[in-house]
Amino acid sequence: MYYALILFAVGLFGGGFMLNDVYRKARGESLYVSLQFTLLSSAAGLIALLCLNGFRPEFTVFTLIMAAAAALVGFGFTFCTFKALGSINLSLYSLFSMLGGMLLPFLQGILFYGEEMTVAKAVGSALIVLALALTVRRGEKKRGTVYYAGVFLLNGLSGVLSKLFTEAPYPKTGAAGYSVLIALCTALPAAAALLIIKKPGGTPGHTKGALFSGALNGAFNRIANYLLVVSLSHVDASLQYPMVTGGVMAVSTALCFFTGSRPSRRELIAVGVAVTGLLALFLIPV
Repeated sequence: MYYALILFAVGLFGGGFMLNDVYRKARGESLYVSLQFTLLSSAAGLIALLCLNGFRPEFTVFTLIMAAAAALVGFGFTFCTFKALGSINLSLYSLFSMLGGMLLPFLQGILFYGEEMTVAKAVGSALIVLALALTVRRGEKKRGTVYYAGVFLLNGLSGVLSKLFTEAPYPKTGAAGYSVLIALCTALPAAAALLIIKKPGGTPGHTKGALFSGALNGAFNRIANYLLVVSLSHVDASLQYPMVTGGVMAVSTALCFFTGSRPSRRELIAVGVAVTGLLALFLIPV
């Protein structure tokens, strides 16, 4: 059942990446637009999570601290995402994002939580690192490289915080309560910041398509992250996050063919190597 939850989350993440790109193309890449997107997606995600939680209030101080940290990481990731997608297409962006989201929790589980390092995990992770190496090109702008690194690191920290929350011995809420608090800790500061930051001149307004894509993105990503927190209690992080990485790469690449941003041959090879690494996790018996 938990593997099925992970695979369902993979589909939601893949759709969320595409919707994020739709919103960015309609509104631009400024800090103001990033804050508006954060508020819209967090509010939509909060409503979806409250429905899942049965509108049941949950709270502990530890959960609030972890949720605030996750919200800060999430906003940084959103800002870097908007900037990175201005230079690279959806398939390449997903490689940076999901490889970061895999490697940091993978190492965390092996080094700090006693998860077994198997031949399958070693081969699978090595192939996925090779996939990342295949995406590196000469002549990338230094400024853009900073945002790629931000996407890589911050998405990894999101998984690290989820694992810390799941394993911590302190009084805490359930996965749904934690996810609700993350959405609140994200939406409220974004709303406050929008009251202070001046809207840049020439920024396009919200269209129906932008509103829909931003809201649906929020619902998809909040539910997907909630499902991963639930699964972490039953599936090793060093297995779960490679599953997510390979799956989202495949979904995002497939969606590129329908968005007018066709991946290059080099990017397709990189995704193929990453998916091979994912298969190694299950086909190698030790």
